[in-house]
Amino acid sequence: MIAISIRQPWAHHILHDGKDVENRSWPTKVRGRVLIHAGLTTVEAPETIRRLGLPLGGIVGSVEIVDCLDHSDSRWWCGPWGWVLRDPRPLPFVACRGKLGFFRPDLPAGTVLDG
Repeated sequence: MIAISIRQPWAHHILHDGKDVENRSWPTKVRGRVLIHAGLTTVEAPETIRRLGLPLGGIVGSVEIVDCLDHSDSRWWCGPWGWVLRDPRPLPFVACRGKLGFFRPDLPAGTVLDG
């Protein structure tokens, strides 16, 4: 399964708070379930991320990408492109390196992701 790196706290908001749009500067034709990788860089101050206990640098869940739009009424929309997300599934944290764009994560041998 492919993955996409998302900075915290956005990865957390997708999995736990109903964030139904992932804003990007580029559109995608990818559809279907993708893994969510919580990147090492954050939107909030690192102290805040640590205080909230949000994981960094690994797979934290999965979500379906069902569409890509250039506008949306979602409260999470800020554009210019929004990937419409559905059915988030948190997963146990699995440390791995992220990459730009979609990527196939290099997971430890024997890792089973049910997401």
